[in-house]
Amino acid sequence: MTAALLARGLMKSFGPVRAVDGIDLEIPQGTFYGIAGPNGAGKSTTLRLLTGLLRPDAGTASVAGIPVWPDPQAAKREIGFVPDNPLLFDRLTAAEMLEYAGLLRGMKPDVIAARATELLSVLDLVDSPDQLIADFSLGMIKRIGLGVALLHSPKVLVLDEPFGALDPVNTQVMEDLLQLYRAGGGTVVFASHVMDVVQRLCDRVVVIGNGRVLAEGTVAEVSHGRPLQDAFVELVGGRDLKEGGLKWLSSSPD
Repeated sequence: MTAALLARGLMKSFGPVRAVDGIDLEIPQGTFYGIAGPNGAGKSTTLRLLTGLLRPDAGTASVAGIPVWPDPQAAKREIGFVPDNPLLFDRLTAAEMLEYAGLLRGMKPDVIAARATELLSVLDLVDSPDQLIADFSLGMIKRIGLGVALLHSPKVLVLDEPFGALDPVNTQVMEDLLQLYRAGGGTVVFASHVMDVVQRLCDRVVVIGNGRVLAEGTVAEVSHGRPLQDAFVELVGGRDLKEGGLKWLSSSPD
C-alpha cells in the first residue's frame, strides 16, 4: 500500500541553524499519526516540507505517491493543511470563507454550498451566520481553519498544534471531527508537544529532537509501557526536578 506521506533524507537549514537534519518518515494510510517534540525541535518545519510549503535543501517527500516538488500542485490537491495560527480573511463570514476557499480550488459552486452547510453544522458555527472572522474566538478560528482544510476532501490532513490554547469544548469538537474524517479513510498527521493528546488519539508517533528522529513506532512501542510523557522527556533529554533543588519552596517549617 502506498504511504500517505513519505519522506526520505529531508534536510533544511536557516542560516547556520539546521532545523531538519535527515528525517525519514513513512506514514501509513488511514492512521492517526503524531509528530511530537519540544519547542524548536523542527516539527513545524518538517510539516511544511512534507506539504510543499517549504523546499528542502536535500531529500524527497511524496503525498499518496505523488512527489511533492516535481509536481507540487498535484500533491497539494491531496492535502488539507491547518497551521498553528490559521491565516484567514477576517472580513469574511465563515460561510464566505469556505466559499472562497472552494472557488480557489476550482470546486463547483453547488458542491461548495452543500459541503459548507454540513461543515458549518458539524463545526458548530451555524449560530453566527453574519459574524465576521475578525470577531471570532480562537476556538472558532481553529474550527473554521479545519473546515477550510477539509472542504475539498483531501486524502491527508496535516495540522500544526491543532489543540493549542483550546478549551475542552472546542477540543472535543475538533477531536470528534478528526475521528470522523479518519473513519472515512483519511489520514491525520499532527504535530504537538502535548503528550496526553498524542497518547489518546494516535496510532503511531515519531519523536523529533534537534531536527532528528529520536524514536518512531506505535505509541506502545515508543512509550515502553510508561506514560508517553515520561518516555518523551527521557528521549529529548529533559530534566527531572522531582528530587532536590528549591527546597525553600516547601511549606513545612524549618
